[in-house]
Amino acid sequence: MPVPILKQADILIACVQEAMSDDDLSRLRDDLTERIGTYHSSGVVIDVSALDVVDSFAALTLRDIAKSSRLRGAETVIAGIQPEVADAMVQLGLSLDGILTAHDLDDGMELIAQRVARRRGSDR
Repeated sequence: MPVPILKQADILIACVQEAMSDDDLSRLRDDLTERIGTYHSSGVVIDVSALDVVDSFAALTLRDIAKSSRLRGAETVIAGIQPEVADAMVQLGLSLDGILTAHDLDDGMELIAQRVARRRGSDR
C-alpha cells in the first residue's frame, strides 16, 4: 500500500501506517526522492510510530532515503520509533547511524526546521 506523502511548506511528511512490503518501501524511497526535486523540499520527516517491526530491509531503506534526500539537498528525520522496535533493532544489529531521529512527528518537524534554518544560515 502506498504511503501518502504530505507537503507542509518546504517539508515532506510521510506517515507509515502499517507494515510495508519491500516493494512498498522501494516505492516510498523513489517517490520521496522525486518529490524533493519537484517541490524543492528542504526536509523530509518519516513517521514510523505505527510500526511494531522494522526489519533489515526497512532499516536499510530508511537509511538510503536519508542519504538520497541529503544528496538532493534535503535533511531527513525518522520519527516515532517505538521502544520495542528500537530494542529489537539493537539486538539485530540494525542501525540508523548518522540519521536524525525524533521522539514523535512534532519533535521531528521541529528538528527538521532547526536543521534547515541552521543550514540556510551557514550557506550565506
